[in-house]
Parts: sequence; structure tokens; C-alpha cells
Amino acid sequence: MHELPHRYAVQATARTDGEVRLSAAGLPPLASAAPREFEGPGDRWSPETLLVAAVADCFVLSFRAVARASKLDWASLDCDAEGVLDRAEGKLRFTALNLRARLVVPRGSDAERARRLLEKAERSCLVSSSLLAPVHLEASVLEE
Repeated sequence: MHELPHRYAVQATARTDGEVRLSAAGLPPLASAAPREFEGPGDRWSPETLLVAAVADCFVLSFRAVARASKLDWASLDCDAEGVLDRAEGKLRFTALNLRARLVVPRGSDAERARRLLEKAERSCLVSSSLLAPVHLEASVLEE
């Protein structure tokens, strides 16, 4: 890891209507729009879906790091993520982030150890740790 602090710069560009173009140095541009729930088209990434995707992505990348450091052999990890947006304390905000993780490990692996490492990855995710909403992890470990 590089020395802290890290800084991440993104530019958002928009006109009076239509999509927002997101860009960052060295990355392909990304189109976003309001989600259908906020009268958007529903066919582009939105700030809401990007936030939930960031939590899922961070969880998976955190698990890779935890598994590597713990020398856990594994074949695949699928993570379904759901963010619950609701009114809390007088404003709209995410009130829960639900992760459903399915880890596939080689036959004969210690499933309980693998489950503990999934839980450690959830606690290690810097994105979800930066948010107010609690994260709920439902983890299953399957053998190949």
C-alpha cells in the first residue's frame, strides 16, 4: 500500500438535462443518471447504485487481501449487495447495506475458517466503514 493519505479525484460534468459524465485520470468515462425511483431513466448507473456497488466491490477486494494474507485457497466469491434508502433523522439516507456472499472453496476446506475470513473482510472494508448505514453480511461457504 502507498503511504497515506490517499486522494481520489473525480470530475462530474452535466447539462441542464440528461446524463452526468463521470471521469477520472486513467479511467474510462462513466455515464450516470438519477435512478427510476427519483424520476430518472433507470438505465444508467446512479449515485445510489454506485455507492452500493462500491460497498460490494470493496468487500470482495478486502476478502481477496484477507484470504491472501491468511493463505486461504478459494475458487470464487459472488456477492449480491442491496442498499436500503429510507428517511432517517429527518433526511433521506441509506439505513442498511445487506451483503449476501457465496464463497466456493476446494473440497475438504475449513468452512468455518473461511466464514470467519468473510466476516473479517466485511469489517475491513474501508468504504462501508466510512458510511453511517450498518452492514449486514449473510455468508455461505460451499465446496467445489
